[in-house]
Amino acid sequence: MMTRDNLMQYLSEKYKGMFLRTTEEFDGTQRGIWTTGESSPDSKSGMPLFSYYTDSSSYQFGVHKELVAILDDAGWCAEWYDAGTVMLWQDC
Repeated sequence: MMTRDNLMQYLSEKYKGMFLRTTEEFDGTQRGIWTTGESSPDSKSGMPLFSYYTDSSSYQFGVHKELVAILDDAGWCAEWYDAGTVMLWQDC
């Protein structure tokens, strides 16, 4: 299980330029991570980490499986807020 601060640090190092803020900064909701699906960095395969409208087998509910695996290992998951906004939550 990775803490929010540790996960944010890890993702910012792994995916340079990834937008990461707390959900408190977004709408006051506690303990989550706010990111964007619109200008996300690419996975190792060169595909965007988030693709809301895709039906590709490389994605699970619009989140690239590379990132899904990282989040699963850390005890977190991704949830779309809208087509351009993604929240990351612990203990999903």
